[in-house]
Amino acid sequence: MDLIAIFPELADHARTATRLHPRPGVPEEMHSSVGGRLLWPPDEVWPVCLEQHDGYDFRRPDDERLRRRVLMDGWSRTMPGQNLQLTEQERADLDRADRNLVVGEELPPLPMMAVAQLFARDVPDLACPEGTDLLQVLWCPIDHEAGSPRVFLRWRRSADVVDVLADQPEPPLMESNYYLPEPCLLHPEQVVEYQYADLLPERLRERIEEWEEATEHDYQDLSIAEGWKAGGWASWHLTDPYPMMCECGQDMRLLLTVASNEWSAGYTWRPIEDEPTGTEPSYPRTREPTMITIGRGYSLWIFICPRSFEHPHQTIMQ
Repeated sequence: MDLIAIFPELADHARTATRLHPRPGVPEEMHSSVGGRLLWPPDEVWPVCLEQHDGYDFRRPDDERLRRRVLMDGWSRTMPGQNLQLTEQERADLDRADRNLVVGEELPPLPMMAVAQLFARDVPDLACPEGTDLLQVLWCPIDHEAGSPRVFLRWRRSADVVDVLADQPEPPLMESNYYLPEPCLLHPEQVVEYQYADLLPERLRERIEEWEEATEHDYQDLSIAEGWKAGGWASWHLTDPYPMMCECGQDMRLLLTVASNEWSAGYTWRPIEDEPTGTEPSYPRTREPTMITIGRGYSLWIFICPRSFEHPHQTIMQ
């Protein structure tokens, strides 16, 4: 739907965003990806989270990978209407993966987990410091403040990386299975977004509300893209709009959205390429390709200061 044709004033509240469209694949170091290996030089220290880690539901990443493999194989041969079809060995593997939990253990400092890397050549809306063309995102897969993982950002000039670290560290434990990304290649698509309704001028907001009542359309569903994306506008559908201010006093801008789902039940933002054909396995679901879950199926919004990339970033869960 062309919202500008209906509300020309929205032109003053438009931004482009790049939807990343992660889909399962086998990414290499030179790919923009989620859950792939990073273009990381061997002589650079891998980041470590030094915060205290307390939790109650820790898992080993390899156990979760085993669990996902078994479920994917089982669902791939399960016919509609059948219960999940598993062999005896697969049931034993699932039991082993679910049993291998470490509960209530205080953890030492953990190496960060590789989450994503984005090359500017692939992502038009990627914000990078001058002289760099690659953003790498890592996190500590344990809930920190506000019940979300602690994020580490690294920008670099990809041409400077001649050799790649072969044995890339991974935390030995993570909280639950929510924060382990499934390897995905990206299929970027640039879209136009319009500012969250509560932040628009009052008269424009009133006109939009009248239009919604008359047409039964939802401006919020149409104005801000769902799923993983770079740039664009933030959606404040869980809370009232919250001022994201840098410590320097500058309004921060959205850098990246890490999403639990690529589209909601209304299918407004489901790509044509991802429409079901009836032959897809039930697991994993197409709209959850990275298999990351933020909170209760929310998104993690990462903000940066437009004044300086050296100022601390901020995150909020929505």
